[in-house]
Amino acid sequence: MKVYQIEVGNMQNFTYVLEDEETQESVIIDPSWDLDLVIDVMEKNSLKVKYIINTHHHFDHTIGNDAMAKSTGSKIIQHSASALKNDIRISDGDKIKFGNSELTVVHTPGHSKDSICLVGDSKVFSGDTLFVGSCGRVDLPGGSAKELYHSLFDIISKMNENLVLYPGHNYGNSPTSTIGREKKTNVVLQPRTENEFLEFMNSD
Repeated sequence: MKVYQIEVGNMQNFTYVLEDEETQESVIIDPSWDLDLVIDVMEKNSLKVKYIINTHHHFDHTIGNDAMAKSTGSKIIQHSASALKNDIRISDGDKIKFGNSELTVVHTPGHSKDSICLVGDSKVFSGDTLFVGSCGRVDLPGGSAKELYHSLFDIISKMNENLVLYPGHNYGNSPTSTIGREKKTNVVLQPRTENEFLEFMNSD
């Protein structure tokens, strides 16, 4: 699975194009701005887009959905908790297949009710659940520091430490990381009780 990481817009968002190298079938994760950059990647590599996948419903991850779906004929996939228009609703543990590649859906609420991570081929696409060096905010509608605590400590921190982390924004000191590196260096993944984490997030 080849990853094209494309920084777009003025909020340092990442849009991802994932290519199954055996078939050229691909998926787009979180199309928002600068769609010409995404289309350029697709055209240069002769990619056929099967799905558009949103890691959550916030506009800066979904505003390009309709335009990309129209231009590629692809289906929009979102978690079942999303209230936005979509073609396919997925839940925790579901598999998304394109070509000979596969992504597993991991529901990680906290930043939003419909936040997901996508895991496949030694990679994890974390949306706004986990960034390099930080995590997503919890003060927007549907956000919950308590839910984020359990997503970070019960789910993400127990993932394979060799997984390469591809976040939803370029907010860290590098565009990618690993789960193992984040467990050592990311302030939000340092051991805390739930109450300590709630205090930490509220005081942040």
